[in-house]
Amino acid sequence: MSGVLVVVPTYDEVDNLERILERLHDAVPEAHVLVVDDASPDGTGELADKLAAGDERVHVLHRTAKAGLGPAYVAGFRWALARGYDVLVEMDADGSHAPEQLPDLLAPLQAGADLVLGSRYVPGGRVVDWPLHRLWLSRAGNAYTRWALRLPLRDATGGYRAVRGTLIDRLPFDDVASQGYCFQVDWAWRAVRGGARVVEVPITFAERTLGRSKMSGSIVGEALVRVTAWGLRDRLADRLPGRVRRPVPGRARTGG
Repeated sequence: MSGVLVVVPTYDEVDNLERILERLHDAVPEAHVLVVDDASPDGTGELADKLAAGDERVHVLHRTAKAGLGPAYVAGFRWALARGYDVLVEMDADGSHAPEQLPDLLAPLQAGADLVLGSRYVPGGRVVDWPLHRLWLSRAGNAYTRWALRLPLRDATGGYRAVRGTLIDRLPFDDVASQGYCFQVDWAWRAVRGGARVVEVPITFAERTLGRSKMSGSIVGEALVRVTAWGLRDRLADRLPGRVRRPVPGRARTGG
């Protein structure tokens, strides 16, 4: 597809960045990359600048402080839309999202989808090298999200996804307050509620081999609190006098 930009937020990913960009361009040579670096103290931003100087497909957006995953992606989306990219991709820098699977995410967009989610929990998807407690936490979190938000997605928390720029342009990102991985739930829910055509495709998610995971108790806590609040607010709104009850959306499609 023409005009593909992969947005890669980074914080202390100097050991992973160059290799992940090499793999990405092996898989999809025409894709451009925007590294959104949150003033990494380990030199990730400087490495990104070096890589961008040698490859016109690589771009860098420097932010002045670590401000969370959600704001990093919103900044990347705005940068991309201002430059006319047709397709935006979210991808982690740590190797947990295999660049070799990016063509599988792009294909449904060509077939008419608005948003394609790389899913660990549809048939064919899997997680490797995760401890049992973390896998349980992820599955339980997704099950709770489906119930609380009446959201027809198996993996709403996943961060490997491709989206049409036209959908990003019409979603209300100005009021997004989610800082961590809850951001992924937030805007997937907005897309479904807005009538977007959402497809889930199976991916293999692998635990990082270098560097430290950014997952923390505060990120999990934020997700639990926000999803619960959104779900309660949505159900209470359905009970307001004169409010036409919102139909529960149909299930998102899986596969390509």
